Amino acid sequence: MTSLLAVEGLTRYFGGLAAVMDLHFQVNEGEIFGIIGPNGAGKTTAFSMIAGSLKPSGGSIRFRGHEIAEWPSHRVVHLGICRTHQIPRPFTSMTVSENVEVGFRFGRRRPTWHGSVRAEIERILEFTGLAGLAATPTGALPTGNRKRLELARALATDPVLLLCDEICGGLNPAETQAILALLRRLRDSGITILYIEHDMRAVMGICDRIMVLNYGEKLAEGTPQEIQRNEAVIEAYLGRRPVGRVGTRGEGRR
Repeated sequence: MTSLLAVEGLTRYFGGLAAVMDLHFQVNEGEIFGIIGPNGAGKTTAFSMIAGSLKPSGGSIRFRGHEIAEWPSHRVVHLGICRTHQIPRPFTSMTVSENVEVGFRFGRRRPTWHGSVRAEIERILEFTGLAGLAATPTGALPTGNRKRLELARALATDPVLLLCDEICGGLNPAETQAILALLRRLRDSGITILYIEHDMRAVMGICDRIMVLNYGEKLAEGTPQEIQRNEAVIEAYLGRRPVGRVGTRGEGRR
């Protein structure tokens, strides 16, 4: 398989505390790659560095042959990486359609003819199940539809790699299954997905490979079946004993 994203030695300190330490992994084209770990394991910090919203303290991030570790987020988006946020961040004074249009106007990887923008917005809203809410003020949306809007806004940038940060967080089982079905359709359409999630049933059911973080370091990597059988992973989640380095630089990781 072809590697799309290669992370080597990725590290981030906050003061003297390491949130992520010497992280290595690769994401292949056309897969859903999951990142899991206990609270504070460094998952979102790693996401933020890949997305360009947080500069690494050290290490390399290569995407399609480009070294992007020092790139700002707008350059990363234009190259083809876009993220959703665990807590949706829509422009609440705008409608659903206008929120998606912002992605087209300012984050689009490839130029879109002016006359085709409206049709593309309608297509994305239809895909994400928001077509009937195009004119609705975003502030009036419930959590489930705000999560769908996060996905719609990211899709408007025409991503090659989609970073999904707990896109199912706060959803009921039916809403979760609907979002997972959308992610599978996106993967089948050619979009590679890097996926953080606390819902283990969702992660194990959708991911091709999974990496486990603990105290900011990689604890394990493999298929869902391999991860479920990994004793170190079980211990980290069940807390039978501490796993990973703990010390001056091993505490306080996010």
